[in-house]
Amino acid sequence: MTFGLRMLNSAKRHSTALALAATVAVAFLGFFALHRLLLEVRPADVKAAIESLSPQQIAIALACTVASYLTLTLYDVLALKIIGKPLPWRTAALASFTSYTLSHNLGVALLTGGSARYRVYSAAGLVSGDIARVIAMASLTFWSGVIVMASAALAIHPATIAIGTYAVPIGLQRFAGIALLSVAAVLIAVAGKRGRMLTIWGWSLPLPSGRQALAQIAVAGVDLAFASAALFVLVPDVAASAFPIFFLAYALAIIVALITHVPGGIGVFEAVFVACLPTAGKPELFAALIAYRIVYYLMPLALGALLLAWHEGRQWRQPVARAMSGAQLIASGIAPTMLSALVFLGGIVLLVSGALPAIPLRMHALRALVPLPFSEASHIAASLTGTALLFLTPGLYRRLDGAFWLTRSLLLAGAVFSLLKGIDYEEAIILTSICALLQWTKQSFYRRTRLTADFLSAGWLATVAIAIGLSVWVGLFAFKHVAYQDQLWWQFARHADASRFLRSSFAVAVCLVIAAVWRLLRPSSHPGGFDTIEPAIRDAALAGTSSSESFLALTGDKYFLASESGDAFLMYRLQGHSWIVMGDPVGPQAAWSELLWRIRELADAAQGRILLYQISKSALPIAIELGLQLVKYGEEARVDLERFSLDGPSGKSLRYAERRAAREGATFQIIAKEDVPAVMPDLHRVSDQWLIAKNFAEKGFSVGRFDPAYLSQFDCAVVRQAGKIVAFANIWATDNREEISIDLMRHADSMPYGTMDFLFIHLMQWGQEQGFRRFSLGLAPLSGLEARRLAPIWAKAGAFLYRHGEALYGFEGLRAYKEKFSPHWEPRYIAGPGGTPMARALIDLQALVSGKASGHRSAHVHSPVNKRLALSPSPAITR
Repeated sequence: MTFGLRMLNSAKRHSTALALAATVAVAFLGFFALHRLLLEVRPADVKAAIESLSPQQIAIALACTVASYLTLTLYDVLALKIIGKPLPWRTAALASFTSYTLSHNLGVALLTGGSARYRVYSAAGLVSGDIARVIAMASLTFWSGVIVMASAALAIHPATIAIGTYAVPIGLQRFAGIALLSVAAVLIAVAGKRGRMLTIWGWSLPLPSGRQALAQIAVAGVDLAFASAALFVLVPDVAASAFPIFFLAYALAIIVALITHVPGGIGVFEAVFVACLPTAGKPELFAALIAYRIVYYLMPLALGALLLAWHEGRQWRQPVARAMSGAQLIASGIAPTMLSALVFLGGIVLLVSGALPAIPLRMHALRALVPLPFSEASHIAASLTGTALLFLTPGLYRRLDGAFWLTRSLLLAGAVFSLLKGIDYEEAIILTSICALLQWTKQSFYRRTRLTADFLSAGWLATVAIAIGLSVWVGLFAFKHVAYQDQLWWQFARHADASRFLRSSFAVAVCLVIAAVWRLLRPSSHPGGFDTIEPAIRDAALAGTSSSESFLALTGDKYFLASESGDAFLMYRLQGHSWIVMGDPVGPQAAWSELLWRIRELADAAQGRILLYQISKSALPIAIELGLQLVKYGEEARVDLERFSLDGPSGKSLRYAERRAAREGATFQIIAKEDVPAVMPDLHRVSDQWLIAKNFAEKGFSVGRFDPAYLSQFDCAVVRQAGKIVAFANIWATDNREEISIDLMRHADSMPYGTMDFLFIHLMQWGQEQGFRRFSLGLAPLSGLEARRLAPIWAKAGAFLYRHGEALYGFEGLRAYKEKFSPHWEPRYIAGPGGTPMARALIDLQALVSGKASGHRSAHVHSPVNKRLALSPSPAITR
């Protein structure tokens, strides 16, 4: 299973790298195509077209935008109704608005908009599967609407649609439109009155009924009509009869932009749209596209960020209300996402401004206020500040305090540089407004960090490269008529805009390269040292424990988290970004919830993922409250010592093994912990022989290792032959006599037949004499999993490996061996984040348990993820 996860992650890394490279390539192709399409367009003409837009045009565009976003909320309302999970309109509206404002501006709708929907709907009580169904159904609504509307326009429009120099015949248009409409009609008829159920790999998706499908098409049609109308009214001197052609161009541009996954479709949407309308005035069309970006994309994002930032800032100032309010919790989760998008756009504003010529009147006024060297330096500094803001945005998304402090400083610096480089007060107002919103939500950025240690991912570097590419293209477009010569680099004058553009672009490119190299060469970090625990707290909790597994606290390789009352603790380790908790907390169950919530919050504050390993059913309610996914890991074998006996048919094999080992000279002895150091050399010899024979090395975390300091804390059971120790096991025994078990159990090369059975039998009999209630034989990994048709994929994979994985690990053999002692089987679970984070946490768990964890004292272990090593032919306890 671990090998499969590794292969899956490797394939995913390669596919992700290819997808990122393709996205960047498509974005730059879009910029190139747009540049070619606008080759004859002068920047002055575009500026004049923008200035000619009337207030009436802008007002109608704003009204269409409002109507479009209100219609968008019905996507989620319909989706919730179709999957049978209706929620109040205000909840669906919040999810829809935040989702679409993010995905419209940043692209990659599944990650940006999907994450916003997840935060809203999970807070409203929906599980991950239902949220995925809502996203799928909303996507189906959009695609059905755009296809049907485009098909209708093709079928009824009599004119010729030109794509570049190619004119699509009218007959072909009508045929394609009628064919697509016919297919849609057939699908609606097939849907029937009740709809159908689509099942893919065990995941079910309810499909809409015929009436619901018609409602989806109607909603999407209205939305697309308003959205395209918001752009249509911004293009001057266009007759209403041209709207069908306009709508087709709009639909095609939207589809291509979505397929390419370029953030916000920037460049791609514009290139396709201009290419599909070659007869329109290009300066006016490009000016309309710029205005449309502001009205339909940026203004809703700014409004959403403003509302959520106000809500978030207010809730931090009302801690009592904040603790209980579901709506405030939703806002708390979404506001950093919206603010990070706003800061990213602020960085683009600085970059694009640096690529555009300055306003002559302002430069003339600036001459009397600021010396030329200061103005030139401010121009470069503003572009570098914009680049830095792009890099810091993901840190804000993850609530990093370092990103907050740097971003706030850079926003203020960018506002100053904007004024010094050309009195660009519009930019200064935008940047200071974003800074004010950021300051208002200061308490939201609570995660401690080393500033830029971990959030410059490859994906974000690609996004930044696209944003920088946009600014460079804007500059090349603005200065297309300038003859580029070497002396341009060294010209310093009030009107040397092209020179300033070249220098700032070069500085930004250097900054991008440095950031990329920094990410590649930065060292990985791992916390050093262990979080210690007061011996009095540890010993008090261990004295009251009923689980022998609690003695893993004495292995010396754990972090600890103690309860506020000082009577309980949990043990954990960090591996990669995973915070892995070993077993149930130790101490009174009343303290478990506090401890697990605290470790959950610590992991969240450190940007890590939590994994609870081998918890019992007693901890399941808390794991569910933590929002974790549960996976059954196996079953623990517990022998009732009050009923344990070798008599009867079930004890026949045990009687035979015990008697034969005794005939060959085996004797059993309990060595008190005070006397264990005296026999430590003999134990060391047996342990070394066992490790060499099994080709194993010491493990860690969920099992002890041969360490004299560790072994000297416990009594030790040994088997002797002719006075020589041939097998041993250190004893875990709870003070309240509830449970007895063993940790390390090792034997020499030469020993009597049935020695390990002999040791177990006599140790259980000794436990009976001492008044212990049960003996733990440890875990049988993957045992008890059922591969039913509707079982989760984890259960199916585990059950398959349990039945067919004997070549890798003796799963069935281990359970069969423990079954000889007639135990009672108790289930054990793993709880962690859902989806890919769970797989990554399990890989970290494997590295930790196997001894390959970074900073671990032992390494090079080849074993599956479980607590004890399986022994052949005499299996040992496995947890």
